[in-house]
Amino acid sequence: MSQIENLDEVLKNHKLSKEEYQEIVRILDGRHPNIVEIGIFSAMWSEHCSYKSSKKYLNGFPTKAPWVIQGPGENAGVIDIGEGMAAVFKMESHNHPSFIEPFQGAATGVGGILRDIFTMGARPVANLNALRFGQVKGSSETSKYQRHLVRGVVEGIGSYGNCMGVPTIGGEVSFDESYNGNILVNAFALGLVKADEIFLGVASGIGNPVIYVGSKTGRDGLGGAVMSSDSFTEESKSLRPTVQVGDPFTEKLLLEACLELFKTDHVVGIQDMGAAGLTSSSFEMAGKTGAGLQMHLDKVPAREEGMSPYDFMLSESQERMLICAKQGSEQAIIDIFEKWGLDAAIIGEVTDTGRMELFWHGEKCADMPIAPVSEEAPMLDRPTARPAYLDKVNAKSLNDYPAVADQEAYEKLLMSLEVVDKAWIYNQYDSMVQTNTEKGPGSLDASCIRIKENGKALAMSSDCNPRYCYIDPKKGAALAVAESGRNVAMSGARPLSITDCLNFGNPENPEVMWQFAQSCEGIKEACLKLNTPVVSGNVSLYNETNGVSVFPTPAIAMVGLNESQERVLPSAFQEDGNIVVLLGETKGEFGGSLYIKELFGDTVGTLASFDYDAELRLWELVIEANKKGLLKAAKDVNLGGIAIALSKMAAVSNKGIVAAVNVKESRHIFDETQTRALAEVSKENIEAFEKMATDLGVKTERIGTVGGGKVMINETGLPLEKVKEIYFTTFAKTIEQDL
Repeated sequence: MSQIENLDEVLKNHKLSKEEYQEIVRILDGRHPNIVEIGIFSAMWSEHCSYKSSKKYLNGFPTKAPWVIQGPGENAGVIDIGEGMAAVFKMESHNHPSFIEPFQGAATGVGGILRDIFTMGARPVANLNALRFGQVKGSSETSKYQRHLVRGVVEGIGSYGNCMGVPTIGGEVSFDESYNGNILVNAFALGLVKADEIFLGVASGIGNPVIYVGSKTGRDGLGGAVMSSDSFTEESKSLRPTVQVGDPFTEKLLLEACLELFKTDHVVGIQDMGAAGLTSSSFEMAGKTGAGLQMHLDKVPAREEGMSPYDFMLSESQERMLICAKQGSEQAIIDIFEKWGLDAAIIGEVTDTGRMELFWHGEKCADMPIAPVSEEAPMLDRPTARPAYLDKVNAKSLNDYPAVADQEAYEKLLMSLEVVDKAWIYNQYDSMVQTNTEKGPGSLDASCIRIKENGKALAMSSDCNPRYCYIDPKKGAALAVAESGRNVAMSGARPLSITDCLNFGNPENPEVMWQFAQSCEGIKEACLKLNTPVVSGNVSLYNETNGVSVFPTPAIAMVGLNESQERVLPSAFQEDGNIVVLLGETKGEFGGSLYIKELFGDTVGTLASFDYDAELRLWELVIEANKKGLLKAAKDVNLGGIAIALSKMAAVSNKGIVAAVNVKESRHIFDETQTRALAEVSKENIEAFEKMATDLGVKTERIGTVGGGKVMINETGLPLEKVKEIYFTTFAKTIEQDL
């Protein structure tokens, strides 16, 4: 195995430093690596696979609780949901591929997260997505391209999820100029499994066969993990070959074949081939147990002629799995996959050497120790520096801007793309397939599915306010945890655990690394105080173009459990004559608010300190009052304040509201003070509910009754029909204006 020619060029193409190369030579006992080994190190030590810049800050996340069955480190997290059932869930990013090729990038993001779920033995039952796009309004070339990206991404998500028969039951979409050069596409999936039938991604047992199943391998996605670990430049559009191509019909067959296989006792471990394909799946499976592997790459089913060992190890062709099977089970496994029309081939076996030995037509083409490759990627301690921009943005407040009439502000906020209904998006998704959706997209706050097996319901919500995270990364990230939990609580479910998708700019920029470190601190603090541990997650760095990084965007997906599927709480008005109660205090907080953004185009201000105990009391009130049947509906107060929350409830329910809210300044109906909610209560239950609130220390204020033909908050509002027209038509008009 001779030294590579043009080494500098090869290292540059593989995003490896000279220092990393010296470490590779040391790991190989002084031998220079060949091109296959370079490719393997490059993929496994990429930011995308190794978390080398972020691992330092992830180590302190709270990950344990009595209900946590499996925390971070596997394909997905697992929590106990009672009666022998478990929920398996995770969130992943597919940002770079979706910017380069929106349909396939988004589609394969959905495919990848679904494989993470069913490789654990669970049947996927729900999808969410968290999407961030740039400026879509206007006639500029940037806006036109962003609208093209929205249409492509949504079509890709819908196409894959619908074909798989997994409902997309909710999600979030936001827009900001910081995403003009780098959109974010984060996909979440959740599955159900019996708690004692969970499968892990491990390879063990000397002599046990390694079996490749699923689609044939092609050259699509070559270098995908490395591409996702670099910033965008003008040349990035040429990276289309690094974007994988998905086939949801094949994945559906793979899902059913795997679930059939899991009913047998043939499997030791199973791992999906995601980023870095056969390389990451094989090294991770063996790395967890200290085993060795021998693999014969010429036995891997190929889709193209003339493929090399490098191609087979680094392809990110979709819809593939690697199985470590029990000896003697080979033919039974092959029979199952062939019955479903899928390839299955014995490509190797487990050894006791702790080494990865790769063969090509009988010749050894790579030989390397597994542990250093899978476990010892350089852990970087990158420099951090508080961003210079913070002094400027934190110094400004709402008082630095001219006064705006409340009515004008209301109409602008109501038309904001952050506020209006996204039916144009979710109508392209099948949200009712599997017939378990209790609270689907468009119904506000968390989405919910019933669990047929135990009569309970699961609630889930994805949240992050990038404006908050921009002006204060620590508090902003903490508020993302709190907001996702509050949404779950407003559906009557108890928040249990989160998965996260941490989207940031270039980690080589000390200011970005500071944002990341601070955000991790915020997540740690919030998860500890709110008792919602992190069970899985993903880090996506290098989200920048031509030196401009996206806003820090730590997307949080919270999962909670409702003890009864009959008690899923709506978030829109239910019945004329019911009383609307404001829960919590309004303090006039506008830092990072939608009000300043929509009226003045700025993201400025500071975030107030956050009271976790008050937040928990609010959750407790809504969850327990719902159990007692005291509530008709509940919705949190978030973007655009009380005025916008009431308007959303009215539009979705087609029921008006005239509210009189006690605020210090009239514009405080738009403020974004945390830990507030709106509850709809019948007249016969109002006193019992208010007593519960008093006992828990939650402030209440009766602000109006449901009904009528207008939406009025103090002196501000519009006819209900006008509110509905704005709420339900604005988004489609914006996104379809080029068509």
